Amino acid sequence: MKDIIDRFGRERLGEMIRFGVVGVIATLIQFAVYWLLIHWLNPSVSMTIGYGVSLVFNYLASTYFTFRVKASTRRGAGFLFSHCVNYTLQMISLNFFLWLGISKELAPIPMLCVCVPVNFLLVRFFLKR
Repeated sequence: MKDIIDRFGRERLGEMIRFGVVGVIATLIQFAVYWLLIHWLNPSVSMTIGYGVSLVFNYLASTYFTFRVKASTRRGAGFLFSHCVNYTLQMISLNFFLWLGISKELAPIPMLCVCVPVNFLLVRFFLKR
């Protein structure tokens, strides 16, 4: 374990752990909204609303807790850009998994397997550069 910490560095490992905590909470927020709305709206609209609600939490938590940087217009714009990319990837993959026949209740699971690693790299790039 010490070799892993030395290899990645304490700061980067801490970022990854904090990113995971924030990501789990943001994902739970997104899914809670999605699951509430899925009964009345189509999956894409439900996911969009859930994504928007979790985006606000995610920005504040990512800035102050995950990457420990000061919020700024530039960082906010980069964060929004990275999340536009992530949102687009989520919508494409969600609808792809729905098209494959995965139920609307389960389709977000493989969607996240694709989108979470991409999101980490994008958010880290825009908040840390």
